[in-house]
Amino acid sequence: MDWTWFLSATAFAVAMSATPGPNNTMVVASGATYGFARTVPHMLGIAAGFPVMLVVLGTAGLPLLTDPRVHAVLKWVGAAYLLWLAWKIANADPDPADPATTASGRPLGALQAALFQWVNPKAWIIAAGALATYTAQGEGGSLAATLLLAVLFGLVALPCLGFWTLIGVGTARILRTRRGIRLFNLAMAGLLVASLVPALRE
Repeated sequence: MDWTWFLSATAFAVAMSATPGPNNTMVVASGATYGFARTVPHMLGIAAGFPVMLVVLGTAGLPLLTDPRVHAVLKWVGAAYLLWLAWKIANADPDPADPATTASGRPLGALQAALFQWVNPKAWIIAAGALATYTAQGEGGSLAATLLLAVLFGLVALPCLGFWTLIGVGTARILRTRRGIRLFNLAMAGLLVASLVPALRE
């Protein structure tokens, strides 16, 4: 590992964390419905959950990345869970007392968000790509590279998630009405369902 590795791995982590996907779609919807502060546990769960997943797969779970049976189970379990989350987003009801910033329901918690990474199709694709590209499996540097990758993803995740959450908060302030936010949430739910298409086609 050298500075070239570090810069390349950091750019990869930023690109994967910042681009649209289930995690970012959900925090946008949560920011619009529940506000920034109530979305913080969701963001922390993602920021901690994916690095833990990366370390587990990089140190003890490599067979999971290549076993087609595991992929099939995770694909359909993940699809079912994403559909349930999309239903929750679509039915999240903003509080009429302050529709632009808060809602009467409960946002996703830190533990739920962390566990979600294990059934998130994009998280598995990122983990497989990161481990294949930036670690030399079977060599002495493999563990160090895996741990450093996990730290990098943890560090870049929060700013990226915060940015997407603020997009949701800003959208809610523009829409201002309960009906507008509900329509926005329906759109986010639709995007979440659409994110399943590439994974289910495999």
